Amino acid sequence: MDEYIDLLDANGNTTGERCLKSVAHKNGYYHASVHIWFYTKEQQILIQQRIASKDTFPNLWDVSVAGHIGFGEQPLLAACREINEEIGCNFPKEKLLPIGTFSNKVIHSVKLIDFELHHLYLGELNVDFDKLKIQEEEVAAIKLIPLDTLISELKSPQSKTKYVPHGEVYYDNIFSEIKKRL
Repeated sequence: MDEYIDLLDANGNTTGERCLKSVAHKNGYYHASVHIWFYTKEQQILIQQRIASKDTFPNLWDVSVAGHIGFGEQPLLAACREINEEIGCNFPKEKLLPIGTFSNKVIHSVKLIDFELHHLYLGELNVDFDKLKIQEEEVAAIKLIPLDTLISELKSPQSKTKYVPHGEVYYDNIFSEIKKRL
């Protein structure tokens, strides 16, 4: 679904300009998204599999919930909206912990350049996994995976190809922040 999003300057501040997400991706304009990582006290991480029709990283396993921040929308509210849309959970904003931002530019092709500032959040998943309902237009599947298994798979040349390649620095930061809370 195409939507209007804010454009960002080099420092990650909104410029006041808006454009369609498709235009931002076509031209490589800097824009914002949210990444929410859910963990359990049993040291499991909720991950989602992207649908086959995604234009970027189809069928790969990814962050628990992610999405673009709409034009004029605050990151925390975008995070709550995306959680509700993608896994059918009304997660209280007070329970989301902001852990920083991460800038990333991926050139998929000459017609698809994804240049994003990810607003990163953690949340303790205290909802019964079986009560989660995926948004089938965006998410193929969700599962809980032990944190140690996920870390191990992301370090293995054979198994890391199943995951969106956010990069070692990104993943190390996320897992370090999760471990602080376990």
